[in-house]
Amino acid sequence: MRATLRWAHSDLRTHRGEALFLVLATVGVVTSLLLAAALFGYATNPWERVFTQSRGAHVSIHTGPSADAAKLAGLAGVESVAGPYPTASATVASRGARASVELRGTTEQPAVGRPLLVSGRWLDPAAPDGVVLESSLARALLAEPGDVLTLPGGASTLTVLGVADSPEPRYRQGEQSGLAWALPSAVPRTGSDRGQVIGLRLTDPGDTDYAVQRAVTVLGAGAVREVATWQQARAEAQGDDRLLGQILGLFGLGALVAAGLAVHGAIGTRIRGHLRDISILKAIGFTPGQVMRVFLLQHLAYALLGATAAAALTQALGSRLPGRLGDAVGVWQRLPGHAATLVVVPVGVVLFIGATTGLAAWRAGRVPPVPVPRTAAPAGGRLSGPARRALGLRLPPALVLGWHQAFTRRPRSLATIARLALPLTLIVVAMSAWTTIDRFHSKPEETGLAAALTVRADDGLSDAATRTLLAQRPEVADAYPGVEVAALVPGQTATIALRGLGTRTNPYPYTLAEGRPAHGSDEAVAGQGLLDLLDVRVGDWVRMTVSGRPQILHIVGRSIEPENAGRVISTSLDTLRENDAELRPTLYQVRLRDGADPHRVAAELSAAAGRGRLDVHTVTNPADGLSPLRSVVVGLLGVLALIGLVDLLTSIGGALRESERDLLAFKAIGLSPRQITAITVTATGCTVGAAVAVALALGLPLSHWLIDAQGRSSGIGAGIAQAPSLVALSAFGAAALLGALALAALPATRASRRRLADTMSAVA
Repeated sequence: MRATLRWAHSDLRTHRGEALFLVLATVGVVTSLLLAAALFGYATNPWERVFTQSRGAHVSIHTGPSADAAKLAGLAGVESVAGPYPTASATVASRGARASVELRGTTEQPAVGRPLLVSGRWLDPAAPDGVVLESSLARALLAEPGDVLTLPGGASTLTVLGVADSPEPRYRQGEQSGLAWALPSAVPRTGSDRGQVIGLRLTDPGDTDYAVQRAVTVLGAGAVREVATWQQARAEAQGDDRLLGQILGLFGLGALVAAGLAVHGAIGTRIRGHLRDISILKAIGFTPGQVMRVFLLQHLAYALLGATAAAALTQALGSRLPGRLGDAVGVWQRLPGHAATLVVVPVGVVLFIGATTGLAAWRAGRVPPVPVPRTAAPAGGRLSGPARRALGLRLPPALVLGWHQAFTRRPRSLATIARLALPLTLIVVAMSAWTTIDRFHSKPEETGLAAALTVRADDGLSDAATRTLLAQRPEVADAYPGVEVAALVPGQTATIALRGLGTRTNPYPYTLAEGRPAHGSDEAVAGQGLLDLLDVRVGDWVRMTVSGRPQILHIVGRSIEPENAGRVISTSLDTLRENDAELRPTLYQVRLRDGADPHRVAAELSAAAGRGRLDVHTVTNPADGLSPLRSVVVGLLGVLALIGLVDLLTSIGGALRESERDLLAFKAIGLSPRQITAITVTATGCTVGAAVAVALALGLPLSHWLIDAQGRSSGIGAGIAQAPSLVALSAFGAAALLGALALAALPATRASRRRLADTMSAVA
């Protein structure tokens, strides 16, 4: 054991840089996997905690004010109900921020879907104008207990008594109204936006679709305005955090495989370079098992050191990371499974590296105690026919011999190219993800976000007056009138968004990934989420129910739809008016001219209209929630580059050791040290060039498939993937190639200037 430790210590002193790289690569891999686990836990567990503690409703049904929703309590499978509660829509303002809210009248905290107070207190009859805000709405309004909310026109106000968490869908500007609990006396009793809501808690959550069908049948399709299920609320709560966790997990696992292959290649190369040392160890009494343990324990120590450091850094500094990553780690550290994950992930990485190390160490144990004489043929093998013809054409010998040296040992060369290509492929995928996010920001019109603003007018402002106000702004390129209503799908198991935007003479510019635009009567385009929900394709007809009236539409195209999880079907306003002649626009999607600032234009439109006559919101870009991905991508690129660097240095060192006999031949035929250096540098360049070509050939279609698969699963739909520009890809290839050439130049120069006697002793 003492001799084993002394040999390992001597080897560590000789290869300090390689050991450091292996430790740092393990740190990067384990950190990526731990952050992925934190994001997965952050995405799922907070909502699960709130839903469990509040006894959240599995189904929430919004109806008209005259529906007898109370009789749903008698349905089979319904364990308990919340409500029905009167509701009304309103727009409130606080500290310059505006938000659409659903006022829900109640006196006591309900037993089902009970709001969990975060700050402040519950409703009090002594404060008839008091409200309790859902936490996401409170954050959007920058409101705290004691603040005053202003209603349109400034005629009345509401006082914030408390802030509470709720498992119901969170507030999303321009998409989902926020929730505010108020006393029934504070909820308006007149107006077209009045209604009621009832929550059903089921004995079997898996029976949700059937329960919705029975509820709609009992109430009548015309009475039901909207249906929300617990699955939809959970999916919305997970949102971008789960996507970030998936990306981190994918790259973490890819980096783990790349690191394992790099370790395997490093040990294999070192074994080939230390055959004489291993033979000496066996000659002095080391058994094959002891030789295997030397290599195995040595690299397990490196992996254990890196994994322990990564776990300690994540635990100590993870919550201090900026933005969502820090919040995710902070929440994850308070979850029950945190301690187990903090142990299982590093142990799994160490075991994986140990498995790849053991395979290479097994080869070391098979080295005979007496060194086998090397063959007389040079390590590079005989010159091939193309190489001889290239020399006959007077091409530079360094280029020809370097190419020959890189590709003659085919099994070993292919293995080296494969190891280098794996981290490079993942880098190409990361670049594609970065480019796709940039596309959402730089060209939102190509990702289903043609409009920059959503404008809603109050009831006293006519369509013509609203158009006039919008046309007065020089930044406004076009305004598309429209409506958006909730529609019941066939089978009445869920609600979708039915949208009528633009007219046949001025159609809304939807971004289509499949099919054609909707021009004729009864034609529509749909998002991927809706196609998946209804199990239909482009070209099918769908029937839905809107306020008790049937609406039949022909889907002629699939649009890129980033809102409502893609569960949107869109047609023209004229088509919806054919079914309801009294239909009037309730919103306007405003497209701005190039260079206009949406936030500035929104503020100026609101100020110009005055007295809250226009409710203007900027359209939410889904890429805004993925901004932490940029820092994640940078970190992953660093980890992958480090793994590639380790593997490249290993292959360069191995190639130099195995070509020592070739150096004698090169010097014997009169090649200068500079030419000999060029041979090694050229061989390295050819190997890395082949790896870059493989990475581009595999990485671009792989990234396209992964991004589109994520788009389909999120409801946005395939067709959002964007490949990096030719300039970026060229810069990537050039950086990899030039970096490899620079790394190979110094050791190759040293090897070419070795004395002839040293070389002969090394190969004897």
